[in-house]
Amino acid sequence: MNRDVYQEPLVSRYTSREMQETFSERTKIETWRQCWVALAEAQNELGLSDLVTQAMVDELKANVHNIDFELADQKEKEIRHDVMAHVFAYGVKCPTAEPIIHLGATSQFVVCNTDLILQKKALQIITRQLVNVIANLARFARKHKELTTLGYTHYQPAQPTTVGKRNTLYIQDLLIDLDYIEHLGSQIKARGVKGTVGTQATFLELFKGDHDKVRQLDELVAKKLGFDDVFPVTGQTYTRKLDMKTAETLAGIGATAHKFAVDLRLLSNLKVQEEPFAKHQVGSSAMAYKRNPMRSERLTSISRKLIGLVNDFSHTYANQWFERTLDDSAIRRMDIPQVFLLTDAILRLFLNITNDMVVYPKQIERHLKLELPFMATEKILMACVKWGESRQEMHEIIKNHSVAAGKAVKEEGKDNDLLERLGKDNKIPFDQKELENMVVTSSNLFAGRATQQTEEFLREVVEERLEKYKNFLGESDATVSV
Repeated sequence: MNRDVYQEPLVSRYTSREMQETFSERTKIETWRQCWVALAEAQNELGLSDLVTQAMVDELKANVHNIDFELADQKEKEIRHDVMAHVFAYGVKCPTAEPIIHLGATSQFVVCNTDLILQKKALQIITRQLVNVIANLARFARKHKELTTLGYTHYQPAQPTTVGKRNTLYIQDLLIDLDYIEHLGSQIKARGVKGTVGTQATFLELFKGDHDKVRQLDELVAKKLGFDDVFPVTGQTYTRKLDMKTAETLAGIGATAHKFAVDLRLLSNLKVQEEPFAKHQVGSSAMAYKRNPMRSERLTSISRKLIGLVNDFSHTYANQWFERTLDDSAIRRMDIPQVFLLTDAILRLFLNITNDMVVYPKQIERHLKLELPFMATEKILMACVKWGESRQEMHEIIKNHSVAAGKAVKEEGKDNDLLERLGKDNKIPFDQKELENMVVTSSNLFAGRATQQTEEFLREVVEERLEKYKNFLGESDATVSV
């Protein structure tokens, strides 16, 4: 690392080598050259072999990875055009093919098609990471499907659920994200061979007015670049609407991760569930006892950045005048890699956290005991009526004791003694022990079908989706940096 100049933290701290290499300068230029090879090869195969010879195509193929970056940089400083600088550098390495490199094409032939190729590859990385996070959470949900815990609405104690059931909510959201990822993948097509403003005029001239040959060229180049389909129409560029939808889709993953991370931070405060904590990890420079949820906080932070990028893409798309305007160029150089690198960082962290989350059943039980007496009041009321007491009278008595017990908890810091209060009231036909038994024997009932819902969801929904991606499963990233 060069510590004398600014280093992008996404690269130096948070993201995978695989994603970094996908958006590296070398990968980009090698892909540009693959585009030039595909164009020349298709032109040769479709009848321009006198102009674009097989020897030229072979020479181009042989030098795809033989890049003189220094020469290209020097040329760009001279002519102020990155694509033509690399046409020049490629031509130096391919003197036979030099006259036909980029024949009939505009810069966006290589720029757009390369962007789309790299995004397809990056989307595969994202998909693999995403399904492994889902698999992690599915294992966690299955393990804790019966562990009853307090539910929270408005971050106030509510009816119990189970730890497993709560985590199915995150899984469901991630499956929605996966739906959108799959749909996005189907929308990524080649820009193909469209010419300066999308009319293919130069290629029509090359093929002497043969429209069918120009259409074949468009489709053949797309196929050679690994695409099943090609945008039927473009301006100079493929529509930036696709970039906008890409950002929205990846930001959806960020939003899911953000919600999960905030929930885990809140659970950490309650001391009922935590992210993994390394043996020698330091929680605070001053407070040695602390176990700060730093990974979840980082997950929140990076997710916030990703969600905020959507606005850039929306404005870039909205400001594309007519067939194209260049104000998309500089911002896309930053935003396209960033949106994928941010998602990569998020999913690596998400995977890391869900690999080994810690649950504290005794703390969960403690919180339940504090609140269950209040939740059991309806059951106690029904039991009193079955004993022969007046429903209205019992309701009033239970209400008064509940208010008093709640006040003591809040104002005096006492434990919840509602069952003790009710047990001492001569009008209640049960003693304290009998009331406690009612609460204990019905605690799981308060969680309704949480366990069954978890089992059904994992069996009927999650397992089927993961089966489709079984070749992606098994990824673990337990070494995410600070």
